[in-house]
Amino acid sequence: MRSIEFKMERPGLLHVDDKVSVDESKLQTLQGVMYYYTIIPALAMSNNIPAKNRLSITDGVVTNIRETESASFVTVDFEE
Repeated sequence: MRSIEFKMERPGLLHVDDKVSVDESKLQTLQGVMYYYTIIPALAMSNNIPAKNRLSITDGVVTNIRETESASFVTVDFEE
């Protein structure tokens, strides 16, 4: 099991136990190749993740939502 946190700027779009799919994007940075993931359709985005920690699957389940004043942070578990 692997958990990744996503930032969701519009509240209420996702709920605990929702099944989600993510889209992978590749980014070249000074630290090397990074990947980031977007919950489809553009509901929330992950931080940059090093290539060695790249996801092997793209479907997961929302397990937690943490609300702050500026955004919501969604935790998604992936069965890897």
